[in-house]
Amino acid sequence: MRGLTVGRVLTGILAFQIIIGAFLVLGDMRANGFRLPGMTPSAPRLSEPVRPGDQRRVFEPSRQRPPLNPARDAGDLPSRLTLTETGSAGEWRLEGTIAPGDGARLIGLIDEADPAVDTLVLQSPGGSVGDALELGRHLREAGINTRMLRGEICYSACPYLLAGGAAREIEEGASVGVHQHYFGKSIILPAFVAVEDIQRGQGEVMIYLEEMGIDPLVMSHALTTPSDEIYLLLPEELERYNFVTNADA
Repeated sequence: MRGLTVGRVLTGILAFQIIIGAFLVLGDMRANGFRLPGMTPSAPRLSEPVRPGDQRRVFEPSRQRPPLNPARDAGDLPSRLTLTETGSAGEWRLEGTIAPGDGARLIGLIDEADPAVDTLVLQSPGGSVGDALELGRHLREAGINTRMLRGEICYSACPYLLAGGAAREIEEGASVGVHQHYFGKSIILPAFVAVEDIQRGQGEVMIYLEEMGIDPLVMSHALTTPSDEIYLLLPEELERYNFVTNADA
């Protein structure tokens, strides 16, 4: 009887480990863009028109293209943030994926820029949330403005850079989107191992948004949109949540 009980326990433990492993593998496959039949998101592609109540779109960062006539093709964006001059006095471009370590690295580059940075034109599919918050706070402390051009994108963690601008300009036709984030290592079973870290991360984001003068209610769209989709904010929402300001704000 004892041997049977121990055997059942060991079998149960092994089965549980196999189930966890399967979920982790499926999670990694899904994060890398692989989906089994029936796993395809219901959201339409980014190229389809956005209307109130129909704002979630499939999000594939490695293959993003801007929805309208771009000033620069989002498909050519670098794998980490780069800072380049635009030719206009005090205006620089900040574009690319927000990679770990980009916060401190870009703070140094911005502080050393000549001519001094007055305005950053942003385009990014997102990336590291912590680095976006770090860099965004520096932009605000330095009094640097942020700007988006028609047809260009600012998704995922990028809106936190946008929020850091002392003044924020978003041209008509620019695309700003939010969704759920991973904080730290991506794990498919947060209920068991990552709830505390995720809640702490979301709390830090909401505190940051309030510090920047952004209505934290924008997170209601982020928290209800899976990481493989993006919620595109309408112009009226960008104004309602205070992403749009003027030079006197």
